[in-house]
Amino acid sequence: MARRNKKGRDITGIVVVDKPSGHSSNHVLQQVKRLFDARKAGHTGSLDPLASGVLPICLGEATKISGYLLDADKEYAVTCRLGITTDSGDADGEIIDEQSVPEFDETQLQQILTGFIGEQDQVPPMFSALKYQGQPLYKLARQGKEVERKARRITIYGIELLDCSQDSFTLSVRCSKGTYIRTLVEDISHKLGTGGHVTMLRRTRVAGYALSDAVSLEQLAESRETGQLDALDEQLEAAENALPDWPVINLDESASRTLSYGQSIQVEQDYERANVRLFDQNEKFMGLGEMSPDGVVKPKRLFVAAV
Repeated sequence: MARRNKKGRDITGIVVVDKPSGHSSNHVLQQVKRLFDARKAGHTGSLDPLASGVLPICLGEATKISGYLLDADKEYAVTCRLGITTDSGDADGEIIDEQSVPEFDETQLQQILTGFIGEQDQVPPMFSALKYQGQPLYKLARQGKEVERKARRITIYGIELLDCSQDSFTLSVRCSKGTYIRTLVEDISHKLGTGGHVTMLRRTRVAGYALSDAVSLEQLAESRETGQLDALDEQLEAAENALPDWPVINLDESASRTLSYGQSIQVEQDYERANVRLFDQNEKFMGLGEMSPDGVVKPKRLFVAAV
């Protein structure tokens, strides 16, 4: 069992939270950390306060893989209100422009959406957590300042039109890391000849986690009210299941020990260069590694030594 001390429990796992709209990701993180009495916690990439949906929270040793979950592909449902542009690109911002909405039909919109599928360069919005000279862009934006931002390469894997009216549309978007859905919505609106902003944003999937895997803060709080931390711990997902697309390398005792010392090993495996999940001779998850085309595996992020 995880031990307790004045700083919290040394507990490891991932809690998949259905983040509510109106709260920051850090607020949700702190609530989860408190409910689990966890010594260490970290989230896997911020969602806007307006946004809701899948937010994996890593506890304990699982924080070592949070960066890799941040890099994972994601899926969103988003609604755009046409004809109104806000400074933040969503309904939390101030209205800066209002335009008429040209008549369009679903076929025209579908054609526009098709043009956004694939690799492309996207300029991040000013209202973002990216930093300029050490300061978050959103803080500069709130001061009325705008600075030049470098375009970033992103990929839109698919866009499905879920609903459409003359002043709004709702989409399902599958995309790569670094994609700003607010910017995508604005760009689509411009192609329609008007402005637009996000009124609803819900992350429906990230890495291997979907909304069906998520629990609400209310559910977690109810479990904690029973006074039994075991009820909460049942909500934890095993860290080794967080990256299901990463190949598994099963190690013998000697190889496990060598890796635990931070040294590389040679394996015979049918994979090319790949990020891999490492398991010791007792089938215990050791952490993450990287394998070269010649079968050399070096450790990347190891959990507490298994041997």
